[in-house]
Amino acid sequence: MLSLGALRKLCAAFDAVALTIIAAGLSHPRCRPFSARAGAHPPPTDFPTIASCRAAVTASRSRRQPSSAPAEAQPERPAAGAEASVLVRIKSERDPVRLYQLFKANADNRVLVENRFAFEDAVARLAGARRNDLVEEILEQHKALPQGRREGFVIRIIGLYGRARMPEHALRTFREMEMYGCERTVKSLNATMKVLMQARLFDDVLRLLDEASPRYGVELDDISYNTVVKMACDMGELHAAYRVMQEMEKEGVRPDVITYTTLMAVFYKNGHREVGDGLWNLMRLRGCMPTLTSYNVRIQFLINRRRGWLANDLVRKMYAAGITPDEITYNLVIKGFFVMGEHEMAKTVFGAMHGRGCKPNERIYQTMVHYLCKRREFNLAFRLCKDSMEKNWFPSVDTIHHLLKGLMVIKKDRNAREIMRLVAERKPSYSVDDVKAFQDILSHGKTGR
Repeated sequence: MLSLGALRKLCAAFDAVALTIIAAGLSHPRCRPFSARAGAHPPPTDFPTIASCRAAVTASRSRRQPSSAPAEAQPERPAAGAEASVLVRIKSERDPVRLYQLFKANADNRVLVENRFAFEDAVARLAGARRNDLVEEILEQHKALPQGRREGFVIRIIGLYGRARMPEHALRTFREMEMYGCERTVKSLNATMKVLMQARLFDDVLRLLDEASPRYGVELDDISYNTVVKMACDMGELHAAYRVMQEMEKEGVRPDVITYTTLMAVFYKNGHREVGDGLWNLMRLRGCMPTLTSYNVRIQFLINRRRGWLANDLVRKMYAAGITPDEITYNLVIKGFFVMGEHEMAKTVFGAMHGRGCKPNERIYQTMVHYLCKRREFNLAFRLCKDSMEKNWFPSVDTIHHLLKGLMVIKKDRNAREIMRLVAERKPSYSVDDVKAFQDILSHGKTGR
């Protein structure tokens, strides 16, 4: 017999379930509660009756009682914390062999298998230790897991082989995907092409392209064609790169902004201004709007031609088009004005960066300090150099040489010693020879007076 308290709890539970069912019926727009038609149907089999509630209470009591089975009959399952601790051990392990053994012992640990950051870090460390044999052991072992039937997982392995500079293994992984029951698409093809491109195995890329459709049934997409365009550009085959763009149009694949920007950059770099301008106009004519990278490519060309004012006008057009220039843009324009001899305009652009929400980076500081020293504006060069060094951005050794000599010439010994203090605090430190050369500048400047 149930106690009075237990019956009250059962009734309260029954009322709560009933109210929930009624509320769900009222919220349904097509339901008419309390209608005769609804009452004609019997209640569902899982409706909470008193008998079913009593049975549920009895079952819950029995579950709370300790099991009479011996402890060894209960299968041990690793706690979630124990599984997660493997990641900590792997991250802290520095011995390549023990790192490999940790991966091998936890091959079925989903916390580890699905953590791509742990894999990337481990592969990078093993590759840095020149243990490609252990990299291969780990990745080949994980290819045979059930996850190996997922293309995304295989793509990750292909990329890891690329990080370890093992492109042949990446290509073999792509070719053997069907052995693991993994369907091959253009995504895995593109991932393999990227690895081969980074290794500059251009012949293998071309061979893979020829086999893509007839052997693997994979049709190329815009990423595939853009990879080939970039490969042709890296090989110096400009006309071949342009023909690839024409070929992709014939195959019904529309060139995108990456296609045009890649081609513009290589034609501008090789002095073919007419082709570069034509690609810029063609891109806009076909409704493919330039990106920040596209503008930077064009600005780079104008700066190389000492057309800083046109580059500056192009920056204004970027703002009008809703594209915010980045540090690369400003560095190009500042350098362009310095090269043209427009030093005041270069300093104006540098000052305008802050008002437009773009903070100078290491390269901009280097450009400013370098050209200010050449202009013999050592006071401003000192302030910018100090600001840069305090951010842990150090100009080149030659620039520091020039700055220290200039400060000693204008009798700014205190500023020179401040630069030397920051030089001494640099991590990693300068070489012994460089530091000695800096100190000689200060000592000779004092004795020369």
